[in-house]
Amino acid sequence: MTQPRTVTLPTPDATCALARALGARLRPGDVLLLSGGIGAGKTHFARCLIQSLQDHPEDVPSPTFTLVQVYDSPSGEIWHADLYRLSNPDQCLELGLTDAFDTAICLVEWPDRLAGLTPQGALSLEFTTGDPEDLRHLSLAYSDPRWTDILRDLGAQFEASS
Repeated sequence: MTQPRTVTLPTPDATCALARALGARLRPGDVLLLSGGIGAGKTHFARCLIQSLQDHPEDVPSPTFTLVQVYDSPSGEIWHADLYRLSNPDQCLELGLTDAFDTAICLVEWPDRLAGLTPQGALSLEFTTGDPEDLRHLSLAYSDPRWTDILRDLGAQFEASS
């Protein structure tokens, strides 16, 4: 895992802008692991990213109760999973999530529930709240060198600092 990089997102609009910019660079097989407390911005980020990839943006509800929502996009299938209510990593297998890691763009909230099923090439995004309440700090960590190029390509607006 690389040294985590951090980005400060001062507003929900800044969070959306980063989600859209990152989403434009994703392809099937990319997995984003979204961590942080309740209300930290995980679902907001996922909603913005998913809608940015759709031809006709549709409502993107939190998958807290459905566990997984699947969306079609020109970039391929997008899986949005919220694993908060899972008690065993084997339940991820039952959902087909591990298969989707290879074939879809996957956004996984509460990825700690994956335990040993966590894909090694995933990008980990840890959201923390700040002051004022709309401010978010985002820590990004990865081991796959592909993410270095993607994050660098996001441009100066989102330059991360270690």
